[in-house]
Amino acid sequence: MYLLGYDIGSSSVKAALVDANTGKTIKVVQRPKLEMDIISRGTGWAEQYPEVWWENICRVTRRLLKKSKIAPEEIQSVGIAYQMHGLVLVDEDQIPLRPSIIWCDSRAVEIGNEAFELIGKEKCLTHLLNAPGNFTASKLKWVKDNEPELYEKIYKIMLPGDFIAMKLTGNITTTISGLSEGMFWDFKNEQPADFLLAHYGIDQTLLPDLVDTFGVHGKINKLAAEATGLKEGTPVTFRAGDQPNNAMSLGVFAPGEIAATGGTSGVVYGITDKPQFDPQTRINSFAHVNHTPETPRLGLLLCINGAGIQYSWLKKQIALPNTSYEDMERIISTIPVGSDGLRIIPFGNGAERMLENQSTGAHFSNVQFNRHLRGHFYRAGLEGIAFSFVYGVQILKDLGMKIQVLKVGNDNLFQSKVFATTVSNLLGCDIEVIETTGAAGAAKASGIGVGIYKTIEEAISTNTTVETYHPETDNGSYERAYQRWYHDLQKILH
Repeated sequence: MYLLGYDIGSSSVKAALVDANTGKTIKVVQRPKLEMDIISRGTGWAEQYPEVWWENICRVTRRLLKKSKIAPEEIQSVGIAYQMHGLVLVDEDQIPLRPSIIWCDSRAVEIGNEAFELIGKEKCLTHLLNAPGNFTASKLKWVKDNEPELYEKIYKIMLPGDFIAMKLTGNITTTISGLSEGMFWDFKNEQPADFLLAHYGIDQTLLPDLVDTFGVHGKINKLAAEATGLKEGTPVTFRAGDQPNNAMSLGVFAPGEIAATGGTSGVVYGITDKPQFDPQTRINSFAHVNHTPETPRLGLLLCINGAGIQYSWLKKQIALPNTSYEDMERIISTIPVGSDGLRIIPFGNGAERMLENQSTGAHFSNVQFNRHLRGHFYRAGLEGIAFSFVYGVQILKDLGMKIQVLKVGNDNLFQSKVFATTVSNLLGCDIEVIETTGAAGAAKASGIGVGIYKTIEEAISTNTTVETYHPETDNGSYERAYQRWYHDLQKILH
C-alpha cells in the first residue's frame, strides 16, 4: 500500500512514493535534472508554461513507477504541493490561454499598491490579513488591463496546484488555503474576497469551486492514466502550496510551532490560532493546511530573498575551483565566531519584504586585507544569512509568537553546523533537523484524505530527527557579532 506525492516547483517537479505502513520514502524522482526555464518577456516578468509542468509530471510518474517496480494498483492516493502565488488561466476546454505568471513575477506590484491605498489599509489588513500586493489577484487584474481580448476567453483561473489537479482528474477546484495565498479570501467573513474582486472588476464566477485541503478532489481520469501510467480511479486527496506543505511535512501545524527553509531564498513559517497581520506588511498571513473557520490556523510567512543565493555566489566567485560546500564548512570551522570583524549583509537578490521592500543590495563591511582570508568570507557569508533569519524571526516575536523549537528539513543551509548553531544560539531555541521532503509530505498527507491516517500527527509520526542543535549557555560572542551586523544594517536602511 503506497502513497504518491508531487512537489511542483519553479525549478523542477519531484515525485515521491511512500510506504503507507512504515512511512518510509521508497523512491524520489526529479525532472529536469537542472532547472525549468523561466520566460522573461519584460522587466521583472517571470512566466512558465503550465503544459511543461504537466509533461514533467507525466515523465517523473512513469520513471518513478519503473524504478520502484511498484504496480499502479498499489498506489492508494495522490497529494500535490506546488509553487505558490502563480496564475493559470484556462478556457472552457481546459486549455491554458497564456503562460502562467509565477510567484517571482513583479509586474503587478503597482496594481496591488494602488488597491491597498484605495480600498484602505485597515480593510485589507483586517479582511485579507495582507496588502493585495503582487499576489495572484493583482496579476489577474494586470491581464484584464493589458490583455483584454484574452481575458474575455477565461473560463476559470487557477493556482499551479489547481492546474495539475485538473489535468489529473478533469475537475477544476481550489482550496481556502489556495485562495488565501492569491488574496482571494476574506478571513473576516470566511468567503471569497468580493470587495477586492469588485475593486478589480473581476467576476467571482472565474474562481474554481472549493474543496477541503484533505479529501477527495477527484479521481485519475482515463486521459491522465494513459499519460502518467497511474491507475484510472486513483483518488487525488491533498493539495497545498509549497510552504504550508513543507511546514506540515515537518510537523508544524499547531499554534507557536515554526518551520524554516534555507534554500536560494529563506523562509520562516509560524502558526497562530488567531487572525494576525503585520501593520508594516513585512510578513504574509495565509490559511494553513488545517485551517477551518471554527478552528483557525494561520501561517505567518516571512521570506528572505537574499539567503542561499549569496552563499552560492561566494562559492562561485571566491572559492577555488572544485571547492565543495563540505570543503567550505571545514575551512569555516577554523575561523572564530564573528569572522574577525568581517561582516556581510546578504540582501542582494532584489527587494526584501521584511525590509519594507527596500532593495539594499549586498554589503561587505570591515574587510581587512592583511587579516581576512577566503575562510573569513565563507563564515561571514553564512553568519550574515543566519543573522537575517534572526532579524526576521524577531518580527514574528514582536507579533507575539513565542519560539521554543525551530523545525527544518535536512537540506541546504541547515546542513551547515555553523549556520544552524548560529541561529540556535541567537534565538535561544532548539533546532530539529528532520528527514523529509515536500513530495513525501504531500504523499503522506494524501493518506489522510482516503482514511489511511486519521490525523496529520499520525501521518507524519514516522518522521525521523537526524540532528538537534541546542543553544549554548554562553552565546556572548554570537550576540556581539549579531549586534555589529545589526548596526551595519540600520545604517544602510536609514
